[in-house]
Amino acid sequence: MSWGRHIAPGQDNRKLPEVQVVISPLHPTRNSPCLAVLQALEDGLKRADADPSVKAVTICGENGKFSAGADIRGFSSPNKQGLGLGPIVSLIERSEKPVVAAIEGIALGGGLEVTLGCHYRIAHVQARMGLPEVTIGLLPGAEGTQRLPRLIGVPAALDIITTGRHISASEALKLGLVDEVVEENTVEAAIRLANRLIGQPLGHRRLSLKPVPKLPNMEAFLTEALVKVKKRAQGCLAPELCFQAIKAATEQPFADGVRKERELFNILLTSGQAKALQYAFFAERAVEKWTTPSGASWKTASPQPIRKAAVIGLGTMGRGIVTSLVKAKIPVVALEQDLEYLNTGRKAVMLLLEREAMKMEQGGQTLDFNNPARLQFAVDFDVLRDVDLVIEAVFENMALKKEIFNKLSRICKPEAFLCTNTSALNIDEIASVTSRPQQVIGTHFFSPAHVMRLLEIIYGRHTSPTTIATAMQLAKVMKKVGVVVGNCFGFVGNRMMFPYVQQAVFLLEEGSRPEDVDQVLEDFGFKIGPFRMSDLAGLDVGWRSRKDQGLTGPTLAPGTSARQRHGYRYSPLPDLLCEKGRFGQKTGKGWYQYEKAGGRTAKPDPWIHSFLSEYRDTHQIKTRFIDQEEILERCLFTLINEGFDILAEGIASGPEHLDVVYINGYGWPKHRGGPMFYASTVGLPNILAKLQKYSEIHPDVPQLRPSAFLKKLVAMGNPPLNDWMSYLHRQSNKL
Repeated sequence: MSWGRHIAPGQDNRKLPEVQVVISPLHPTRNSPCLAVLQALEDGLKRADADPSVKAVTICGENGKFSAGADIRGFSSPNKQGLGLGPIVSLIERSEKPVVAAIEGIALGGGLEVTLGCHYRIAHVQARMGLPEVTIGLLPGAEGTQRLPRLIGVPAALDIITTGRHISASEALKLGLVDEVVEENTVEAAIRLANRLIGQPLGHRRLSLKPVPKLPNMEAFLTEALVKVKKRAQGCLAPELCFQAIKAATEQPFADGVRKERELFNILLTSGQAKALQYAFFAERAVEKWTTPSGASWKTASPQPIRKAAVIGLGTMGRGIVTSLVKAKIPVVALEQDLEYLNTGRKAVMLLLEREAMKMEQGGQTLDFNNPARLQFAVDFDVLRDVDLVIEAVFENMALKKEIFNKLSRICKPEAFLCTNTSALNIDEIASVTSRPQQVIGTHFFSPAHVMRLLEIIYGRHTSPTTIATAMQLAKVMKKVGVVVGNCFGFVGNRMMFPYVQQAVFLLEEGSRPEDVDQVLEDFGFKIGPFRMSDLAGLDVGWRSRKDQGLTGPTLAPGTSARQRHGYRYSPLPDLLCEKGRFGQKTGKGWYQYEKAGGRTAKPDPWIHSFLSEYRDTHQIKTRFIDQEEILERCLFTLINEGFDILAEGIASGPEHLDVVYINGYGWPKHRGGPMFYASTVGLPNILAKLQKYSEIHPDVPQLRPSAFLKKLVAMGNPPLNDWMSYLHRQSNKL
């Protein structure tokens, strides 16, 4: 049988009767089932059904892509009338002529739901499929929660729908999601299959008529699955409602299940969480289009290729960075100061790479890390002469970093880029010891560096646009989210984190316990509260920084008040714990106690409770009950307040940059859209009023004083988040 023709929008197919029809109605650029595409698909199917010379139908995409799913901007559009995808999927399924889906590239969301209406599915070996709606706060709304469990069973459908993960063609074949995987032309293979099916009964291939495959212990399985889904969701509504929709498929006839799916979809569509998750989705794309106050931007700057990189320092961060570079297929040289450190680092890196290789093998990928051309270890700086980019990842010490950068400036080729993995130090000071400050940039990785997605990219006064563009391209190749920010102490993430942690410690002084504060913030949605986070990172890290700043330790002037520095409130509590050797998980004791040094399970520590009680007595602080609302507001609103100052200073070019940093680097709950988005939902006047209240109670805490930019936005009528930056330099006659 012949290939046939494409029935596309506006095409007249009445004059060319033939046996096989290929319907390729998907959008030529996005392959997104928008209204025009749905109409074309419906028209094409109806014409094919009505034409007696057409015996079978194949549905495919264009440009090697089946469909990337719906354009999510449409979900927030008020005009959502007209055709829905669900009825089209049902129309496909009801066809009396065999319909075969030819899946190439990606079939996601509504695109995959279209294939579930087809009687058979053929996929190219490199195709990927998924129902990622849960990641934007929704559920598959075109009958996917009802058809998928009927096709592949409840456990596999639950996994795919509640995680939103993409699966490979080979996994889809194992699950029974597709009938065949081919390496050749997928559309031709689909046509051959369609032709073989002509005249065969199709009833058993219509998923709406199939029962959900039974499990011997369905009720017990669902009970256990719900617990797992809730635990993983951490307050996010969509995974739980996805579960409810799939559960309905196991209990109700197809039509009732579809009604339940629609009802749950509408609940999610109108929830604040869907809006927040969709904002986060677009914010991540917005930060790729970076700009700086000097006028440099992604539009005009071109990255340089990185054919070989180097990492200096094989501590925790360096090991993770090396692993990330190897995974990104960038040849890398790992350098340490002596053989003992090098051998320790090498063992740790190889162990990490072995674990990553095992994970990748499960997804059908390989990781080549035993090839010396891909990864070499050295102690001699001379091996760096031919690298295109160096990432320094040594101890957070300015003198040491300057010594290394001075050496790199002399050894590396003139065009090589010099990056420093620092969490707070001044990029300009580091660059000042080199002969190429325009090629020096901060690359702040987050621990563990081979897992965490965020990469804060910090430009200095002299950093060139090409250097910024190259660092951003490196982030992309390493599958990280690069966010370009300006140079100040702590940059964006740690600068905003400081007042958050400071307030948490002040709350302990006033009457709270570590577990009380952590519980409130974890209930809000943080993956880990500030005290568990401090124990994980190590209390000695902050202690070292405070010593370097002269806030504690031997350089502190004699007679300095324990609870004041430079006329402002200061809490010595973390310093006192460090003096007692309580560094957190690494020593088995910090704000919590652990089963052993290096233990992970945090338990409230009675010793801490009595220590806090004695501390309050010593400093004559009256213990008071602090409610959850105050804990949340003082921690979060000071963090947000600092964010407004960062925006006003031009350290970040928009609120979405701060939100992307916090979602990807600091465990901010994604379903709350990031701190600045959250501020916009709480209402800036509310935040201003609360900050003013707490600032009056604690006049010696400058972080509680409302930002001038926050005050200005409130005076200008609380404009929407997208308009904030336009008010930055606008005169306000209300102030």
